[in-house]
Amino acid sequence: MLGRQTAYTVHIPIYEGPLDLLLSLIEHAELDITSVSLAMVTDQYLAYIHSLEQIHADEISAFLVIAARLLQIKSEALLPRPPAREPGEENIGDDLVRQLRLYKRFKEIALWLEERQISNLRTHLRVASPPKVEAKLDLSYLILDDLLAAARSAFAKGAEKEPLASIIAAPKITIREKIDLISRRLGENEHVHFRELLGEKPTRLEIVVTFLALLELVKRYRVEAKQEGLFSDISIDRLEEWKEGEEIELEFE
Repeated sequence: MLGRQTAYTVHIPIYEGPLDLLLSLIEHAELDITSVSLAMVTDQYLAYIHSLEQIHADEISAFLVIAARLLQIKSEALLPRPPAREPGEENIGDDLVRQLRLYKRFKEIALWLEERQISNLRTHLRVASPPKVEAKLDLSYLILDDLLAAARSAFAKGAEKEPLASIIAAPKITIREKIDLISRRLGENEHVHFRELLGEKPTRLEIVVTFLALLELVKRYRVEAKQEGLFSDISIDRLEEWKEGEEIELEFE
């Protein structure tokens, strides 16, 4: 094993990173990822760094960091006994082993995803078990007779209603009609209040249409509207006379 490892030479253009180089050295030497394996491939790793030419400083720095850690791991492996560490002190060898194993796992997953992509297998199995949906309505205690009785009761309520012989349409109220109403009232009296334009029990539609008619007359300077306070009645005064039967052009009825 050692002879084959020592004779091994790296012949590749460039690696994606220092971990990629380190993983390749270990796999070609047929070693497991351990601190001992890292110490055994240190020389090959350093030889590859020396062979690098015309590489940027930020790229070589990543290789040098791993190289320094490998040298420390190798120097500790040459000692007759492992060095004593302080409580909480980092074990560089174990940390690098975990990092390298995690990197290898990511590479394997990436390769597997690439193979599925090439094979047009873009679906993936569901690993987690499907969620359990509990029934919110328990109908196990019901019997057919109960369901029939509930149906008869529901249909009986509809049978009590009298059928509609004809469709009753709501009375139509237009802005033009309300303008004519305001005009007639101001013809009889120079001053009128808004509530006087409404019936005894006006509907919401009638109030809205009457108010829109008032706004239309105010916009055309035919009347002047004043309100003394919030929710108080609106007083309406006529500003000018307009001919009897004169129609005002409206944008909408």
